Amino acid sequence: MKLTRQKHAKKIMGFYKHNFHFREPFQVLLDGTFCQAALRNKIQIREQLPGYLDGATQLCTTRCVLKELESLGKALYGAKLIAQRFQVRKCSHQKDPVSGSACLLSMIEEGNPHHFFIATQDQDLANKVKKKAGVPLLFIIQNTMVLDKPSPKSVVFVQKLQTNQLVPEHQKQTIVQLKEKEGLAKQEGEKRRKRKRAGGPNPLSCLKKKKKTQEGQEPSAEKKKRRKRKRNRVKTEGVQSVQKNEKE
Repeated sequence: MKLTRQKHAKKIMGFYKHNFHFREPFQVLLDGTFCQAALRNKIQIREQLPGYLDGATQLCTTRCVLKELESLGKALYGAKLIAQRFQVRKCSHQKDPVSGSACLLSMIEEGNPHHFFIATQDQDLANKVKKKAGVPLLFIIQNTMVLDKPSPKSVVFVQKLQTNQLVPEHQKQTIVQLKEKEGLAKQEGEKRRKRKRAGGPNPLSCLKKKKKTQEGQEPSAEKKKRRKRKRNRVKTEGVQSVQKNEKE
């Protein structure tokens, strides 16, 4: 049974590694309900979870989760002690704390860019997590931690990704950040502004070239003939005058 459970987890981890780029150490966000269930079932989360996920893990929580556990008093005192041992991730509710479930949901917004796992026994929170693509869900059944199979939302997302219908949100942000770092975004904007709109042809180039017609060439030819006749006439008259003078 243990081998079957580990094979099941390995297959699911392969799905998230390949399609959503999850890498070690795996960051697991835990809420108070998961810590309470682990305490009740005598589960050593820090020792058992890395073996189950087949990789190093970082157990994390948020200030909102810790505040919520404090407000619930002695009933969840043991769960609070467990949660206090974990790393605290910064959330956006420093001044105005919210419920633990609302805080964890805010941590996986915009495509879960930090690749968090969510560990909870809260069924309402689990249902909301399943509506987001690329968020692995952990829960406890009896005395065993279980990695839930990929949600239909995640499966559909991967199918669309494979047909090049969309780009993951975290990849879009990465591309924008890289462009800003290299100054490419600004250059592209300048190129767009400098680009001239396509206009019509130059009106001067559309003018028809004047062709030399035969009519235009004929007057110049006649002028040449007249000049030639005039020169011949002058020569003839000169010769005749010379001959006349010789006779006299």
